[in-house]
Amino acid sequence: KKEENMGIGSSSTPTLITELAPPEAKVTGILTYPIKSCRGISLPHAPLTPFGFRWDRQWVVVNSKGRARSQRVEPKLALVEVELPPQAFLQHWKPTTHSFMVVKAPGMEPLKVCLNKQQYEVVDDIGLWEWTGPAWDEGAEASQWFSDYLGSPCRLVRFNTGSEVRNVDPRYVEGQQRIFFSDGYPFLLASQESLDALNKLLEEPIPMNRFRPNILVEGCEPYAEDLWRDIKISRFSFQCVKLCARCKIPQVNQETAIYGTEPTETLMKVRSGHVLRPNQNNKNKIYFGQKTVWNWKDSSGKGDGNMLKLGDPVYIIKKYPSLAEAAA
Repeated sequence: KKEENMGIGSSSTPTLITELAPPEAKVTGILTYPIKSCRGISLPHAPLTPFGFRWDRQWVVVNSKGRARSQRVEPKLALVEVELPPQAFLQHWKPTTHSFMVVKAPGMEPLKVCLNKQQYEVVDDIGLWEWTGPAWDEGAEASQWFSDYLGSPCRLVRFNTGSEVRNVDPRYVEGQQRIFFSDGYPFLLASQESLDALNKLLEEPIPMNRFRPNILVEGCEPYAEDLWRDIKISRFSFQCVKLCARCKIPQVNQETAIYGTEPTETLMKVRSGHVLRPNQNNKNKIYFGQKTVWNWKDSSGKGDGNMLKLGDPVYIIKKYPSLAEAAA
């Protein structure tokens, strides 16, 4: 949902408690989503950037008016697969004019999108939530491909890093934290234990891809990430900014692109603001996972550079004593 409508968790500065302890979890999933709302790429490692994992949400499909399209209104995007060259996730790799992103979908021939065009056309008035600005157009072939697939006029555009800046909400994060076409923040973190706890309540268990995390961790208590504030993953410092209020995308089966009613119905019973934070705002929102930023100015690029890897330990440096004091 639109970040400006999510509300701030507490009117006062939260009380933080410090814990110096062994790792509470480890990284068991790393995912990047090059085209917003299309399928993600699961990786053994990925370079960290101030905007998220490399390539994450650099592209978005827009309609004839330039507004971003997502699974909220186009669930068929769930079936669009995205492939990048394996070397694209090496720390210092740079694309050439022979480097491509390959896009696939049922009933469609593969679409090849050059990762390093010499010249881009610029499309004005691209809109995503509160942001409007120019973006790079990926051309007529990509436009026709997505128009045919979705059945209405579309374009595929890439974030214009040459001129545009999207900042995260300054009410929640200090400093220069930026994003491309993500919803609000560079990373979404969630734990496997939280999904396991939810699945015990569902008639039909669902996979984690319904929630589209970037960083999946394992080894903690269910929903422990709700209270995390400052963490370290390996040597990298992160801030867990706010609980992630979920829209209806988790209701889309990512294998069939069919909408259902779960997990929203169950989450409303056990993970709504009314249940978790009865004295705070946003009582009708439901929460799963944590919006997260990398404190890139505090991290060094020694050794293998700014590379997050499967198996990296997760240390909890500071956490909130209660959900009432956490941001949401």
